[in-house]
Amino acid sequence: MGDGDESIDLRGQVALVTGGGRGLGRAYAQALARAGARVAVFARSADEVREVADAIHDAGGHALALPGDTTDRASVEAAYARTASELGPLDLLVCAAGAAPPFGPAWEVDADAWWRTLEINLRGPQLWSRTVLPHMLARGRGRIIHVSSGAGNAVVPHMSAYVVSKAALTRLAEQLAAELRGTGVSVFAIEPGTVRTSMTESAMGTDEGRRWLPWFEGLLRTQGTTPEKSAAFVLRIASGAVDALSGRFLNIRSDWDRLVRQTDDILQEDRAVLRLRPPFPTA
Repeated sequence: MGDGDESIDLRGQVALVTGGGRGLGRAYAQALARAGARVAVFARSADEVREVADAIHDAGGHALALPGDTTDRASVEAAYARTASELGPLDLLVCAAGAAPPFGPAWEVDADAWWRTLEINLRGPQLWSRTVLPHMLARGRGRIIHVSSGAGNAVVPHMSAYVVSKAALTRLAEQLAAELRGTGVSVFAIEPGTVRTSMTESAMGTDEGRRWLPWFEGLLRTQGTTPEKSAAFVLRIASGAVDALSGRFLNIRSDWDRLVRQTDDILQEDRAVLRLRPPFPTA
C-alpha cells in the first residue's frame, strides 16, 4: 500500500477528525480533504486546528476549525452541531485524539494522570460515538474509525494506562458494531502503525519515558511507518471497501488485497477480535 490512493473519491462526504491539530490526526484530516471530503478538524489547540484548516483551504479543500475538549460532553456536542450546520451531516468520524503517559509501574504513577489518559483515549471516542450515531442511524449510513493500538492486544510493562485504554477502545468498537448490525453504519478499531509524532517525541523525551521505555526508539527505527501511509490506510477504510468487517480490529500491516479477499473467512473464523483463550482444556 502506497502513501496515497488517488482512486478514492470522497466528494460529497463530511468527515470529522478528533486530534486533528497535529500528528496522525492532521495527516488524516489532510488526506480526507485531498480525497474530496469536507473536513472538520477538532482538537484542544485553537492555533493548531486553524493551521490545519488553513492548509486544507490553501490546497483547494474545505475545512472547519473546531477547538474543543474531546472529554467534555458539551464541547463535543457543540462541535458536532456546528459541523452539521456548516458542512452538512457527518458521514465519517475518525477518533484520533490520544495520550500515552504516564509511564512506570502502575502502583507508582500518578492516579489522576492515569485516569486522564483513560478519559482521552476512551471517554472521548465514547462521547463522540454517542453524539454522532443517532444522526448516522437516521440517515442509514456512516462510518466511525477509532484509532486504537496493537498495544491494546498485548501486555506492555510500564504503559498500563495506554494499554488498558486501547484494549477497551478496541472492545468498544466491536460492541458498537454488534449493536449497529444491519443499520448501514460501520465501526472499526485500527492499529495505525508506530509513527514518530510530536506526541511520541514529547512522551519519549521525558525522564519517565527514557527510564521505563528505552526500547521505543528502536521500535520506531525498525518498525515505524509514516503519517502518510497511516492516512492511506484510513482512506481505504473510509472508502467503504471493508464495511463487511465492521467491528474488527484492522492492522495497517495487513495485506489489503488479501484482507478484502478473505472477508468471509475472517468473519466465519471470528478473527481480528479480542477473545480470551481458555487457560486449560474444556470438555
